[in-house]
Amino acid sequence: MENTNDNTIDLRRFFELMREHVVALVLWSLGLALVGWAVANFAITPKYTSTAQILVSPKNSNSNNPDQIYTTQQANMQLVTTYKDIVTSHVVLKEASEYLANPYTVVKPAVKAKYKVTDGKRVRVVRKAQPAVIKRDPHSYNVSASELAGCVGVSTQQQSQVFAITATTPFPAKSKAIANAVAKVFSKRIKTIMNINNVTIVSPAVDGQYSSPNIKLFTLAGLVIGFVLSFGVILLCEAMSTKIRDDSYLSDDLDLTDLGQIAHIKMPADFNIESALRGKSEVKSTNINGRTTRRRRV
Repeated sequence: MENTNDNTIDLRRFFELMREHVVALVLWSLGLALVGWAVANFAITPKYTSTAQILVSPKNSNSNNPDQIYTTQQANMQLVTTYKDIVTSHVVLKEASEYLANPYTVVKPAVKAKYKVTDGKRVRVVRKAQPAVIKRDPHSYNVSASELAGCVGVSTQQQSQVFAITATTPFPAKSKAIANAVAKVFSKRIKTIMNINNVTIVSPAVDGQYSSPNIKLFTLAGLVIGFVLSFGVILLCEAMSTKIRDDSYLSDDLDLTDLGQIAHIKMPADFNIESALRGKSEVKSTNINGRTTRRRRV
């Protein structure tokens, strides 16, 4: 039932308002959904994320005791948190920034010269020194260490010694280069920082995948906001309306006497007041004793 207070709206009235203003609700919802889609596509810069996976496994104990082996494995997994802090440290990020400015790959390491001393104490060259063969990457990026700290992240999984280095930038190739650079510098630095030699890049980074913004989420948010906003305006207008919707409000709340109701008569489309009046009057002719009389009855 509808409440006696005209400013309150019951649940049944909600559905009546939705049915009455269904066009406005649909237009507002679709309109703001379109706005959300446009903002996600044109107003927000897209981001791409690339990931490199690293496995760090310190040397295990030579003991065959299962309990000791299990304890060592648990300790190694807890060290992943430490590796996370090292990846995001200024030392690693600064060296990664320098590498990104001048990226290169060692194809063949340098070979030192080898000498042999003869009996006469004369030195004879057995093998000449060979320089390292380096392949330079034509794509370089000027990214500072502070900028790397804002776009590089580390994610871990429970009960796993593998962790992932992620890089998020507006360019897929740049995300790939940053993730690989940080992974490479970490694998080199960790050997001296924690005296660990068993570091493996399990999965190098590839071109970044689209990660944000979420177009579907923005569109859905616009749809919901449009519906809620339009329905809220409709409820506000309904609550502030002074229109009387129930006859009982006049008699119960205002103590007015109900004298009657005026019925609504639906007239046909071809109704004309003059033709109706002419139809009500008719003329009759009678012949009495040879006399003709006419009588009009209205």
